[in-house]
Amino acid sequence: MPRLRRGLFWGLLLLALAALATPKLLHTGRGRAGAAAAPAEKPPPPEVRVHVVRPEPLAETLTSPGTLVANERVEVVSENAGLVRHIALEEGARVASGDLLVKIDDRELSTERDRIVARLELAERQATRQRELHEQGLISDDELEIATTEADALRAELAQVEVRLAKTEIRAPFAGIVGLRRVSEGAFLSPQTRIATLVQTDPMKLEFAVPERYAGRFRPGVEVTFRIEGIDGERRASIYAIEPSVDPATRTVTMRATSPNRDGRLLPGAFADVLIAVREVEEALAVPSIAVIPELGGKKLWVLENGAAQSRQVETGIRTGDRVEITRGLTTGDAVIVTGLQILRPGLAVTVAPEAAPDTPPTL
Repeated sequence: MPRLRRGLFWGLLLLALAALATPKLLHTGRGRAGAAAAPAEKPPPPEVRVHVVRPEPLAETLTSPGTLVANERVEVVSENAGLVRHIALEEGARVASGDLLVKIDDRELSTERDRIVARLELAERQATRQRELHEQGLISDDELEIATTEADALRAELAQVEVRLAKTEIRAPFAGIVGLRRVSEGAFLSPQTRIATLVQTDPMKLEFAVPERYAGRFRPGVEVTFRIEGIDGERRASIYAIEPSVDPATRTVTMRATSPNRDGRLLPGAFADVLIAVREVEEALAVPSIAVIPELGGKKLWVLENGAAQSRQVETGIRTGDRVEITRGLTTGDAVIVTGLQILRPGLAVTVAPEAAPDTPPTL
């Protein structure tokens, strides 16, 4: 009897659970059937950015390393040996041509000059008397010649001493800036002793080299631009001299240009990046370089036509850092697609991103 009751209990419990689960199963079946019957939504066209082609100036530039060179530079030394008596130069100061820089002791030469001057005065008086006697016929031509020759010899000797005295005053050969001095008063100078450096930095020279295939495009008067690390902006220089031969080791031609340096910020020896325009086009049809896709046998890009993407075979010309000239395959006003290039296919409908203004190159 207990077994019968337990069986009846479990049977009623199972029937109750089945009654509770049946509505949920029916609801789930109807939901799946309804979802299967609903039509699938069509994905929206992909958004792309475009660049509207318009004529613009474009230049092919060549970057070459260069070096700044002082317009004039000299190591100040003494031609004569001697003790430094006075130093007139100031380190880092500007001097004019002819300004005194260093004075060497000249006492010995001054004494020698005074002695020669005294002898010369005596010789000139003697030559004057001999000339008077010769006019009276009292002496021969040879005697007169001996007197005048002695006076001439003393004049030449005096001129030589004057030159040596002048060399005891070391003067600036040109206007410029004096560098750091290497000697002090009382030091003994020899002709090899370096006293200081004198440089002229306005204008400044720019020395650089270009590959020989471009050398024929340059001549004196052509301008180039250059950049110096630590100085904002670009500066201009005008070519004034070209080496008349090609360096066989580098296959380049060396050139020199001059650039104003009124602010004194350009320093001799500084490294420069020289930007050389080797070819310019005033009205080029240029596109962002990312839009041009190389392929076997040529190059192509995608344009927007009637709301759909279409490919165009193109030919290119000048190339800069981020722009490429299209010489064939585009016309003014064409909208070149510059983003989403990987998903494009001919005839694919696309929409233009709102921020892509027609007259503004896109931000890539």
